[in-house]
Formats: sequence, C-alpha cells, structure tokens
Amino acid sequence: MLAGGNAVAAGELPTFEIVVDDGVFRPSRIEVPAGRRIKLVLVNKGPGPLEFENAEMHVEKVISAGARSFVVLPKLKPGEYEFVDEFNPITGVLTVIVKADKQ
Repeated sequence: MLAGGNAVAAGELPTFEIVVDDGVFRPSRIEVPAGRRIKLVLVNKGPGPLEFENAEMHVEKVISAGARSFVVLPKLKPGEYEFVDEFNPITGVLTVIVKADKQ
C-alpha cells in the first residue's frame, strides 16, 4: 500500500483519494510510484469550488462544492510535484512525491 491511497492490481492505475475541505488537501503529501500513470480522485467537501492545477503538466480541473472528480497524471520521473487549489493558493497545496521502486 502506498501512503495517501491504495495501490491496485497490476495493470490498473494506482489510485489515490484526496479530500479537499475549505481549500486544504488531505492528505497534503502523497507518495506514488515512478514510471506509472496515476489516478487522483478529488473529493471537494468545501463550501465553494476548487481549481486543481499544475501548470507544468497542463493539469487544470474545476470541481464544484460537494462534487468528486479525477485526473490521470502521466508517467512521472522521481521527484516532487506541487499541485495547488488556485482559489486557495496559500492553504491549498498538494505535494506528490514520486519514488522509484526499490529492486
């Protein structure tokens, strides 16, 4: 199992659920495997919309209050990638930590 979400069977996308409540991501940091596409399920429990964004990856998704949606990230190299809620840029930060598999 990976921190911040559940790994799934081989061949399926590793999926991680992120709850956003009033501009705060929970968890605020997740670890994901390198070299695999990743599915992030976003649940907006806040009183207003959120705009989930990473400009470098050209990821942008607006999610209404009370709604849930997802984004699929491309295969990523090891490192840290930051996503923000553009409507709450101070508190709304998610760090995705990509780690290479230990072999």
